Amino acid sequence: MRILKWLSKKYLSIIIVFLLSSFYTLAEDKPIDIWNIEKNSNETKSLTTSSTENSEIKEENNIYNLQADNKKEIVQLDKQLTSKEIKIVGLYDPADYGLSIDMWSNSDGLTLKKLFKNINDYDLSSDASEILNIALLTNTYYPSKSITEKEFLNFKSNWLIKDSNLELIEEFLIKNQASNLHPELMIYIVDEYLSRSDVKKSCEIFSKIKQPLENEYLSKFNLYCLINYGKNEEAQLIFDLKKELGFKDDYFENKINYLFGYLEEASEDISENSILDFHLAHRTNPEFKFEPKNDTPKLIWKYLSASNLLFNINDIEITDVEKISTIEKAVHDKNYSEEELFEFYKKFQFTLNQLLNAKQSYKSLPSIEAKALVYQRALLSEEPKSKLELIKILKDIFISEGLSNAFDLELKKFLKTINPEDVPSNFTTFYSENLEGGTLNKKRIKYNNKVLHQSKLVNYFNGDYAKSKIEEDLNKYLKKIKKNKKYVVSKKDIIFIEALKSDGIKISKKYNDLYKISATEMPADIQSMIDNREVGAALLRVIEVIGSERIEDIDDDTVYFIINTLNQLNVDLIRNKLLLKVLPLKV
Repeated sequence: MRILKWLSKKYLSIIIVFLLSSFYTLAEDKPIDIWNIEKNSNETKSLTTSSTENSEIKEENNIYNLQADNKKEIVQLDKQLTSKEIKIVGLYDPADYGLSIDMWSNSDGLTLKKLFKNINDYDLSSDASEILNIALLTNTYYPSKSITEKEFLNFKSNWLIKDSNLELIEEFLIKNQASNLHPELMIYIVDEYLSRSDVKKSCEIFSKIKQPLENEYLSKFNLYCLINYGKNEEAQLIFDLKKELGFKDDYFENKINYLFGYLEEASEDISENSILDFHLAHRTNPEFKFEPKNDTPKLIWKYLSASNLLFNINDIEITDVEKISTIEKAVHDKNYSEEELFEFYKKFQFTLNQLLNAKQSYKSLPSIEAKALVYQRALLSEEPKSKLELIKILKDIFISEGLSNAFDLELKKFLKTINPEDVPSNFTTFYSENLEGGTLNKKRIKYNNKVLHQSKLVNYFNGDYAKSKIEEDLNKYLKKIKKNKKYVVSKKDIIFIEALKSDGIKISKKYNDLYKISATEMPADIQSMIDNREVGAALLRVIEVIGSERIEDIDDDTVYFIINTLNQLNVDLIRNKLLLKVLPLKV
């Protein structure tokens, strides 16, 4: 189908913009063998505006909709889109968190760049991540001092990708129609879904983006989605237009022409340049086979795993070191079953002497055999101390080889068989850290009215207190403290009181001598940011301070200046959530 040869180059760009805005997709010694190795939307799319006034067409089970506003001057549209400057991009209203639309306006770009770089080095805790999401996704003007809009947008994109919250990214892209502003985000989300072998979900977002796609990769992806959902005519028209405008990609064209039905068979070439290229090779070859290597991209590993295309580990010989190493890396990357790998380790046979002296004999063995020996000996050990020594050795081997995640689930299985009371003191940290895996049981608040910051007064930060009532109750409590000479006002008490005072809660002057605050307790750079109304930068400093720690694990002095910063910035919702984590007693 080559219907556009007669068109002049002058009109081709006009028509392609129109078509791209009109068609889009919706998503869809003698060895001893001691082991028995036998192994047991229909989504409704509506309101396509036609040229007939007030007419609406409801399309059920149709994954494509024509966009509204096709009456616009399309001759100028391309230029407008290219030159358009979007000054406000986000998800949250500034008022939702006590912020302002110009929260970045006074921030120095050089400082921001340094802070973003430092933050990027952290594996942020959930507390820090939540604050960063609020800071970056609030509708605000861009900073302009010593930083370009592109640099700031890159920080935002890089964080969202690192955080890898696909739903949040999708919401951000759709709400702001930001596929061209943040093409890397759009690419990330479609690639992630495709790596999970979820073509429908990958294509779905294209139906919700109403602007022509400027990124070549996304344009090709959208074209494939049209074909995937039977929109061959639209896809062919766009493909022809792209060819007329100079598009050339022999690999892609071959696969697409096969899907169009123009070729009886497609090339058997397999490209790993992108997950789309790889998927097309799989889609167009009924006899598709692929054996991943250590340098195979992670996304492709994920795709192979999700599509059940990985080799069967039981078919691998124990002498095939390269392939076993490849599988170990895949397990580390969570793209292969950890259980299968460790079951495979049982295939290795060792002498009785090697097994009995595993803590020493493993050192003279190649890496894979060493891990298999230690693992087998750990399985045979019943005494807790010996078992812990062995699994720690095994964990250390994996860590030293950069494969720490490969011994994760199996490690937890070992630890669960050991009673906490039987754990030697020198293994308690190893035991608790690896058994909990960073997760803690949810705890409930237990009020202790003998301690100010643990009393029921803390419910103020839940919104359960009227201002007049909290003033009355707080002053009564301070009166008791004044009379009780044994009561020592703690740092958390001070944090509690100062937060209330920042909210305008009036405290009688006769209680001013209960505690003192030194000006040196506040880092000078943070105070300077606050004084200069560098709200965005100050929030980044708070995030930097929290880093990878949970707020409740941070020392009281540090918590004080974190809360003090938020008090001065008047970001009460963020502050209150943190206070409810650090102040109350929890059991």
